[in-house]
Amino acid sequence: MPFPNRKTTRRGAAFRTLAAGAVVAALALTGCTRVQSTAPSTVRATDVQARFGAVDCREARCVALTFDSGPSEHSARLLDILEEERVPATFFLLGKRHIDTYPELVRRMADEGHEVASHTWTHRILTELEPDEIREELERTNDAIERLTGRRPTLMRPPQGRTNDTVHDISRELGLSEVLWSVTAKDYTTTDPDLITRRVLAQSSRDGIILLHDLYDGTVPAVPGVIDALKKRGYVFVTVPQLLAPGKAEPGAVYR
Repeated sequence: MPFPNRKTTRRGAAFRTLAAGAVVAALALTGCTRVQSTAPSTVRATDVQARFGAVDCREARCVALTFDSGPSEHSARLLDILEEERVPATFFLLGKRHIDTYPELVRRMADEGHEVASHTWTHRILTELEPDEIREELERTNDAIERLTGRRPTLMRPPQGRTNDTVHDISRELGLSEVLWSVTAKDYTTTDPDLITRRVLAQSSRDGIILLHDLYDGTVPAVPGVIDALKKRGYVFVTVPQLLAPGKAEPGAVYR
């Protein structure tokens, strides 16, 4: 998953958690740090009322579509598709050249029932920054989203999935939980919608958190096929908070 400044490509993965209760350990590329991530199934407890209908992910086969690094010129079409299909998504938004360029799309995401979250302001790798710089990356994005939507984000996705104890501590301080992913189409490597669709379908399973990027040319055209195929397999689409509900993401913890 590269830094999505137009056509550039860089990206990696990392996983960690501090949540109480059962956890699923996962190793990641965060230097030498061993990190853990909490599975959605460990968080849930009672029924949840979702924006797009009543969903109980203890019973339903739920998956969460997530999109990084928007809004972009493709986001309006993506929102049209999600509205037509009545599918909620979680958007991890970038600040510079994205939130500040497409504020109306940020508002629309929130107004249409999607979860709006942070992917930092400039996509700098948080594990390479000083604590004050990490706070700036997260708080500036949160402030911008809150101004546009009236709601302060509670979720963030660290660039390249890279995280460590300092990032966890600052995230906890700011009331943010970290959300990684279990499915990636590596859509930054291709403009072929069919290939993106096949990659998602090959990896998807119950409680999957699917990572896509709505700024790449091949991704949005792949979304209808992904939705249709997963619906035919019996999956129900939810936001990340709905995937965890009635449990709740804990600030400073990591979910995957």
